[in-house]
Amino acid sequence: MPPEEITESWRQQSLIDAIPTAWQHPLAVLLLAGVSLLVITAREWGQMLHQWWNIDTYNHILLVPVIIGWLIWMKRDELSQQVPRAWPPGLALVAAALALWAVGRITEINLFAQAGAVAALQAAAVAILGPRIAMLILLPLGMACFLVPFGDEIIPPLQMITADIAIALTHWSGVPAHIDGIYIDTPAGLFIVAEACSGVKFLIAMVTLAVLICFTQFDSWQRRAAFMAVAIIVPILANGVRAWGTIFIAQSQGVEFAAGFDHIFYGWIFFAIVLIVVLAAAWRFFERDPEDAGYSPAELSNMGWLTRAEAFSAPANTVVLGVVLLAALAAIMAAFIPPVAMTQTIG
Repeated sequence: MPPEEITESWRQQSLIDAIPTAWQHPLAVLLLAGVSLLVITAREWGQMLHQWWNIDTYNHILLVPVIIGWLIWMKRDELSQQVPRAWPPGLALVAAALALWAVGRITEINLFAQAGAVAALQAAAVAILGPRIAMLILLPLGMACFLVPFGDEIIPPLQMITADIAIALTHWSGVPAHIDGIYIDTPAGLFIVAEACSGVKFLIAMVTLAVLICFTQFDSWQRRAAFMAVAIIVPILANGVRAWGTIFIAQSQGVEFAAGFDHIFYGWIFFAIVLIVVLAAAWRFFERDPEDAGYSPAELSNMGWLTRAEAFSAPANTVVLGVVLLAALAAIMAAFIPPVAMTQTIG
C-alpha cells in the first residue's frame, strides 16, 4: 500500500477511535436520520442558506452553526460519559415538526416550513440520542431555533417607533420638522424611515447574542430577563438615535454628506459600540463561566422524571426507521395536497 494511502487510512481510523464506542452507532444513525430529513426539506434549507448569505438582515445566522458547535464541544467530556438511548416518544416530536413543515409547504408560509425543517432535526436528535443527552445539550439544541430567518413581520412597527424617536429628538434639538407616518420633512429635505433603517437586523442579531449570553453567563432568571429586556430596548432606542443623527447632520452638512456618514459610521460600527456598552454594563453581573452552562450530569441524575422517561427506550435502528417513515409520509402529503395560498382580509 502506498504511503499516502496508509496515512489517509490511519487518519480515518484515528477519527473513528476518537469517538467513544457507545456513541459510534447512535451518531451514525443520527447522521442517517439527518440526511433523510435534509433531503425531504432541501427546498427550505436552500431558501434559508440564500437568506443567510445574501440578505444582510440575516448575515449573523452564518455564525449560529459555529456557536452550536462550540457549545457542544464544551460539553464533550460530559457527553463522553453518557450512553445515548433511543427514545420512541421522541418520534411524536418529529411528527409534530414535520406536520408544521407540511403545513408551511401547503399554505406557502415559508416561516412555518423553515421552522418545521429545523425543528425536525432537533426532534430527531432527541428521539435518537434520548432525553438525557437532549437535556445535556439543551442550549445548543435551543440555539438551533435561530437558524430560522425571522423578523420581517416586525419591520413596520419598528419603522414607526424609529420615526417617533427621531422626530422627538429632532424637535428637542431645535430643528423644525413635520412627521407623517415614516416620512419626516425638515428644512434640509424629506427623510424616509425605510425598511433598511428600521433596525431589525441589529435587533435580531442582538436578541440571538443575548440568548447565548443569558444561558452561558447568568444563573438567575431575574438577571436573564433583565438582560433580555435591555438587549431588546437598547437597539430600538439606539436606532432612533441613529436616525435622528442623520437628520441633524443633514441640516448643516447636507443630505448627501449625512447619508454617506450614516452608511459608514451608523452601520455596524455604531451598533458594535452599542453592543460593547451593553456588555460592559452587564459584565459585573455575570455569574458563571460559559463552560458551566447548561445542566450537569449530577443535576440530571436528580431529575426523577428523566429516569422515568428513559424507561421508554428502543433500539436506535427502530427509531431511525420511524424518522425515515415519518419524513416520507410528510413528503407525500406535501406533494399531493395542493398549495392553499393564505389571504388576509383587511376591513
